Amino acid sequence: MKTVLITGCSSGFGLETAKYFLARDWNVIATMRTPRDDILPQSAHLRVLALDVTDADSIRHAVEAAGPIDVLANNAGIGWLNALEGTSMDMARDIFETNTIGTMAMTQAVLPQFRQRKAGVIVNVTSSVTLKPLHLLSVYTASKAAVNAFSDVLALELEPFNIRVRTVLPGRAPDTRFGETAQSRIKNAGGFPDAYAELVQGVFANWAQQPSTGVTLSVDVAEAVWRAATDPSCPSRLPAGADAVALSAQN
Repeated sequence: MKTVLITGCSSGFGLETAKYFLARDWNVIATMRTPRDDILPQSAHLRVLALDVTDADSIRHAVEAAGPIDVLANNAGIGWLNALEGTSMDMARDIFETNTIGTMAMTQAVLPQFRQRKAGVIVNVTSSVTLKPLHLLSVYTASKAAVNAFSDVLALELEPFNIRVRTVLPGRAPDTRFGETAQSRIKNAGGFPDAYAELVQGVFANWAQQPSTGVTLSVDVAEAVWRAATDPSCPSRLPAGADAVALSAQN
């Protein structure tokens, strides 16, 4: 029986992905900053571990506790929506520490066991916002685009060791708490700069007019991570969700 370690399992994509792998008889190591035992089905194949991907000791402890794994799914991330002028450098560093450096650090932590076995899969969850420039997403997009580029080069480095690297690119997912959490973070940081008020209003008005059908569901991402983990013929970049698929087809 194979084992997957998934980061960011407290809600959204990570939670759904953990459920998806459990339902298909995998051992699942579900990690989150504050472990909860009540959000996933009870299973002998499930372990919930504490993990903060921005903390080196936390990463080391989690990887040691997890033991041998077959797949690492780097899903943990934080959202951000604001003009660059409304983004402090402390906030930018926090976003990159989680979304970008956290992905690199987790990957680096599991590579020795993958390399020694000459087997393993790394699945990095980024975003379809990297496929098209969108207002108010410069810092967030940069953090995810960096992971795309990192994944492409890493795949070349690891090919001699039979280690696969794949990237999953979800679209807009209103059924998750991602947007809600991002808005809370924006409010706590002081909101949007006054000079960008008209632009911000236009962005939110445009979102309100978009149909509810052309979006990404959490299960879309879970299915894409599953394919990336189990199908060697899967493309290196896999859009997840109707909107992400449509956007990818335009590029």
